[in-house]
Parts: sequence; C-alpha cells; structure tokens
Amino acid sequence: MSVRSSAETVASSSGPGKAGAAFVGPLVLAQFGVYLAFITPLAISLSIRVAQIAPGKVEYLGYITGSGALVTVLAGPLLGALSDRTRCRFGRRRPFVVGGAAVGVAGLVVMALAPGVGVLGLGWVLAALGWQQALTKLVVVQADLLPPAQRGRVAGLGGFATMAAPFVGVSLANAVKGDPLPLLVLPGVIGAAAVLLFALMCGEPDSRGLPAPPPLTAGAVFRSYLWDCRRHRDFTLVWLGRFAFYFGLTLVTTFTAFFFAARLAVPVPEAAGTLAALAGAGAAATAAGSLGGGFLSDRLGRRRVFVLLSGTLYAAGAATMALSTGLAPLVTGSLICAFGLGLFSAVDQALALDVLPERATDAGRYTAILQFATSIPHSAAPAAAPLLLNLAVDGTAKNYTLLYLVAGAATLIGGLIALRVRSAR
Repeated sequence: MSVRSSAETVASSSGPGKAGAAFVGPLVLAQFGVYLAFITPLAISLSIRVAQIAPGKVEYLGYITGSGALVTVLAGPLLGALSDRTRCRFGRRRPFVVGGAAVGVAGLVVMALAPGVGVLGLGWVLAALGWQQALTKLVVVQADLLPPAQRGRVAGLGGFATMAAPFVGVSLANAVKGDPLPLLVLPGVIGAAAVLLFALMCGEPDSRGLPAPPPLTAGAVFRSYLWDCRRHRDFTLVWLGRFAFYFGLTLVTTFTAFFFAARLAVPVPEAAGTLAALAGAGAAATAAGSLGGGFLSDRLGRRRVFVLLSGTLYAAGAATMALSTGLAPLVTGSLICAFGLGLFSAVDQALALDVLPERATDAGRYTAILQFATSIPHSAAPAAAPLLLNLAVDGTAKNYTLLYLVAGAATLIGGLIALRVRSAR
C-alpha cells in the first residue's frame, strides 16, 4: 500500500492508524527544511544584510524581526481557520504547507535583492509568515494523522531536526561568504525541496467530502482568536503551562551573555566565546531530552509526569546557575536546562495534540492559538526582566540571582500546571 493510500485509509477509519517510516521520515525532513529556511536568517543572514544595507544601524534588526513576529502571530489563527475550512483534493493542510513555503522563498528572494531597509523588512515579513505557516501546518498534520501512541516520538524527532537546523544554517552562511543571494535563498531552496518531497510522498485525505464549513464572517474571524476556557479546560491548562515555561525560558536566554560575563568577571565578548563553545554540548543535551522524552512518553503512555519533570529539571538548572560563582556550575546548570528544554518541547507538544479541542473541524485554529503561549513570552519576559535585575541591588550591579530563580520558578509552575490536565495521563 502506498503512503498516500495508507493516509487515506487512516483518515477514513475511526481514528488514525500507525504511521510508518515512509510517512514520518518526509514529515520530519520537511520540519528540518522549513526550520532551516526560517532560522538561518534569524541566526545570521538577516544581521549580515542589515550590516550591508545600513552599516551601524543595529536597531533596524530589532524593528524588522519584531515586525515579522507581530504579523505572524496576528495572522496565525485566521490562517488556521482558513486551513480548517479548505475543501480540495489535496486535503486541508498540504496546500498551506506548500503555499507557505512558496511565500517563504519569495520573501527570501526579496530580502536578497532588497535595495533598502524597508524592502528588506517587507521581505522578512513575507518569509516569516510563509515559513511559520508551513511549520505550524506540519504540526497540525500530526494532530490529524498520527495516533496518540506516536505523537511523542514524532515530536521528539521533530525537535531533534529543529536542533540540527541552526548548525546547518550557520555552516551554509559561512560557506557563501556573505553573498546575499545564496546566503538567503539557498536555505529556502532546501526547505522548499523538503516540503515538496513531503507533499508528494505523504498523502492527506481529500477534504471535499467533509461537511461544508460555516462562512468565515467578520464575527467568525474575531472568534478565531478566542476559545471557551471552561469548556476546553485541559487545552487552557496546557496553554497556561506552556506560557509559564516559555516565560521562564525567555527571562534568562535574553541576558545569558551578560550573566556569564558577570559571574566569570570577563568582558561580554569573551563570555560570548564561552557560550559559543558550549553551544554544541547544549544542543546535544536538548536533542537527547527531546528524543528520549518523546520515545519514553509514547512507550509508557504518559505525558504529564514528563512535562513536570522537564519543568523541575529546568528549575534545578536555573537554580544551579543562579548560585554559581565559577565556570563548572554554570556549564552544569546550562546543560541541565538544555536537557529540560528538549524534554519539554517534545512531550508538551504531544500533550497539546492529545487535548486539542474540536480536532476534526478546528485543529488548525487551535494549533495557531497555542503559538500565542510561545510568542507572548518572547515579548513580555524581556520587558519584565529589567525589573528583576534592578531589584535590591546598588549602583550598576544586576540581580541575576533573582532573575534565574524566578525563571526556574516559572518553568516549575509550568510543569505543575500539567498535572491538572484530566483527559491525558
């Protein structure tokens, strides 16, 4: 039986059947390609283009990335609702995955050819919107076509793929030596090729036979950003737990270089070099947590305890760093945090897919709403961090101890909230 017919059989049954390697492989490869195309500009390419177009105007980088993040977040639930309402022979998700990749590549081309900062910013908004949509819809595919017993391990494999993508992206950027066209477009071409392979090999059921969706009125668009917290209690708890964890995570990641510099009594550039040397070990720890947690979670049929464990581990790592005075405890705490992050990213995604409301009709919209729990902390935490850093200190000193302890408490709270979920073990 082909992958395509297998997927159609899955959809026509009472629930998703087990997906084989011929489905999971292209799915994970597509996640890697899409994330490669998205993260490479954020990690290095966009900074290089800003420096080429507007030397010395570092602040433009923040304006551009902030604009892309804002548009992506605001468009997410609307595009999710449109995906849920799509009726075509290629299904509801594949058109948005392929379309998102096409928009993403177009945005990268605009960035490569941009004569000024304004056009560069427009290109990044297109690129961010396209690639984020493709990535989000690949997660919705998992909600649609994967059985609960496979969601953890596939989320773990996807987490591993996204951990590898930044290293490949930086290597590609170094290889092309700042030439704008290959610098930006080459990762996009790789991402588009991976998406096309997924679209060709991984069939999605024809959605034309599904009941006709309600019209997408102005009121329906507004409601696509909201949900009934009481009716969908477990989804709300997962949303809150994810928000708390990522709030704690973002509190510390924003100021890591400054924190290392303060604790090691070295200049920030030297601390940044230490962090760069630590990056490989941190990525390995994150990948180990993602793969190990995803597979164990599926094997044992449990999610909540692993989410609690991830929050506890991250809190322990943050506390170790908060109380550290030398390099060894800083490295130890950092690796514990990295493992906890990998564990959380895989198992929390599986838990979220397990409790997703109205899966048959609104999976795309609710998956997009979940993204708010990740994106809002990326704005709120950096704004709150200075209040903690300046609390109970004198002169130019910064209270990094308090910052890291509060961050650890937030991730622990995120893990504890998961224990309140009733519809998943």
